[in-house]
Amino acid sequence: MSQTSDSCLDTWMGREALAEAMIPVIGRLYRENNVVTSIHGRSLINKSTMNILKAHRFARRMSKDELLLEETAPLLNTLAQLDLGAAAIDIARLNQKFKSDGGDLTLEEFLRAELAEVVGKRGADDRTSTDVVLYGFGRIGRLLARLLIEKAGGGHGLRLRAIVVRRGSDNDLAKRASLLRRDSVHGSFEGTIKVDTDANTITANGVQVQVIYSDNPATIDYTAYGIKDALVVDNTGRWRDAEGLGQHLLSKGVSRVLLTAPGKGDLKNIVHGINHRDITDADRIVTAASCTTNAITPVLKALNDKYGVIHGHVETVHSFTNDQNLIDNFHKGDRRGRSAALNMVITETGAAKAVAKALPELQGKLTGSSIRVPTPDVSLAVLNLSLEHGTTKDEVNNYLREMSLHSELRKQIDYIDSPEVVSTDFVGSRRAGIVDGLATIANDKNLVVYVWYDNEFGYSCQVVRVMEEMAGVNPPTFPAKDSAKDAAPVLAVAAPV
Repeated sequence: MSQTSDSCLDTWMGREALAEAMIPVIGRLYRENNVVTSIHGRSLINKSTMNILKAHRFARRMSKDELLLEETAPLLNTLAQLDLGAAAIDIARLNQKFKSDGGDLTLEEFLRAELAEVVGKRGADDRTSTDVVLYGFGRIGRLLARLLIEKAGGGHGLRLRAIVVRRGSDNDLAKRASLLRRDSVHGSFEGTIKVDTDANTITANGVQVQVIYSDNPATIDYTAYGIKDALVVDNTGRWRDAEGLGQHLLSKGVSRVLLTAPGKGDLKNIVHGINHRDITDADRIVTAASCTTNAITPVLKALNDKYGVIHGHVETVHSFTNDQNLIDNFHKGDRRGRSAALNMVITETGAAKAVAKALPELQGKLTGSSIRVPTPDVSLAVLNLSLEHGTTKDEVNNYLREMSLHSELRKQIDYIDSPEVVSTDFVGSRRAGIVDGLATIANDKNLVVYVWYDNEFGYSCQVVRVMEEMAGVNPPTFPAKDSAKDAAPVLAVAAPV
């Protein structure tokens, strides 16, 4: 029986009240216990009542049923009573596991058993903090800053300490702060920002960031600012090889370097979720590959594991970037001198070949090309594959949907099957790539899969995951495993952070 308009409104207001009551509980768990809560990977920290309601509604895309606040509210309240130590807890997956595997246990008994590793440790955090320096403060640099500030928590883990730029004007500091505060694509910074021109610092949500002016990565004394054993994240793209990036290691206070672009030579190109376990303590310089490589490699891994990829072509429809001209002018690259805002521009991409650096089993099996289009963010990769084993559209879509929910690639792969989505709907996605199920074409051993990706923010999230791996600052994650009922086939890759 359908509800009346009055009862619909009453139900909504009741759900609003539950969501409002969850906000202080989420906040206390974060501030007092170093516990980060999420719903299917979507963080609940600093979210509004409406965002919490939307996150619960979103869960139906992942598990077919809407997540009930009547279930998550008591779960959160019980978590708050357990004096937890530092942890990352997905309350949607934890709730699913309780309903599936809890048996005769009460909610508290189940949670005490499931989280035994951190119960009673009240905020204890065995992680050591790692100083981070952003070398460059462009599109990716500013998004990394937002993410690092968001994850600052109690000061453990990655600590953004400084940014290094070349002075652009007399009021450079104010302009840098303004670019962090406002973004035409990603919206306003969530929080407060203040500038200290005397100290050359920008303070965002209590995180004080030193602004250092330099054009030489080898001559900066970071220890003069109290920075030591720092991880320098070079997002300028100016240097791509070990020799160029090695200049950072000559500066005092630097321990390791991460490049936010594909590296050259023997540098490890890391796609988190695929080969991040290849990072060793001996690696002083690591690269995070490209946005496209991060978007397609997890999906290709999943497909290759189940169906086998004989060969394929990757065509990327990519938003324009700052290396193109706004209007026709000289450019050393072919075609990129033509107006980015007015044209589709055919260009090269090394993403298909770069996949093999993270996924050697696809060596020599992929070709790739790219078309730059007049949109500012979010791109689309079309994977045209020949398979060893045939499949159908429904089968492959169900498989990829399960990968997005239950597999070890769930932080990399997302899935959607709405007939109305367009590129702007994926601005701000934290996944490396989003499979568009309705666009899938399957004809036995011939398969075409469409993968959306926020080439700025989604990629930045992948970079932060690599940073956390390099620094060894990941908290325990719960539930550690899905319930036997819900678990999909396990892929032979490292567990996500």
